[in-house]
Amino acid sequence: MLTDQELLRYSRQILLAQVDIDGQLRLKNSRALVVGLGGLGSPVALYLAAAGVGELHLADFDTVDVTNLQRQVMHDSASVGMSKVDSALLRLAAINPEITLLAHRHALDEDSLAEAVKAVDLVLDCSDNFATREAVNAACVALGKPLVSGAAIRLEGQLSVFDPRRPESPCYHCLYGHGSEAELTCSEAGVLGPLVGLVGSLQALEALKLLAGFGEPLVGRLLLIDALGSRFRELRVKRDPGCSVCGKDHG
Repeated sequence: MLTDQELLRYSRQILLAQVDIDGQLRLKNSRALVVGLGGLGSPVALYLAAAGVGELHLADFDTVDVTNLQRQVMHDSASVGMSKVDSALLRLAAINPEITLLAHRHALDEDSLAEAVKAVDLVLDCSDNFATREAVNAACVALGKPLVSGAAIRLEGQLSVFDPRRPESPCYHCLYGHGSEAELTCSEAGVLGPLVGLVGSLQALEALKLLAGFGEPLVGRLLLIDALGSRFRELRVKRDPGCSVCGKDHG
């Protein structure tokens, strides 16, 4: 049941017919893993905590650097030098003391990643490198957990949802294979703060839809964001039957 305090706290989203009390209860009973607490993970974790997702598992092995503060809005100047997870714990607990927060302060290897994914209902990939995204995707496919994946660099962003519970859903590897061009990081190519805020907010929205059970998630669709021209474009993405991760002979 929802307490009187929770009914008051979440009243504005409970008013939505698509959410209502049943949807809010589903959020309260949900567990989500946020991989990466930087530019994408900041709005993701902030909005999921504020919305009342009952249990947030937070994974990041990095510390806060002054160069992060331009876009990683979870952290502030007092957080510099602190573990990103510890900085996030302070901020999220202040925003919503009603939820449970669990910390993963070290890099997740194959076994610990599998355990972390197994413990939740949904995963949000907010990392900034291809190897992590591939590992997270493989764990989600193996364990049948939906994955909300976002990325942003320079002035371009993209977003999709991969849900192995749906037979028609592709996985991250179906779309990107083993990677194409040489990997660039924000420290090398640059990125605008509001862009990662936009992509992260959309990731949080997709997660809330999946967890509360409303709307049409971005399964089989890739949303492309051109921040320079303020344009959105959508591509259809099909499952690859020969995919080495989720294909019939491998899944």
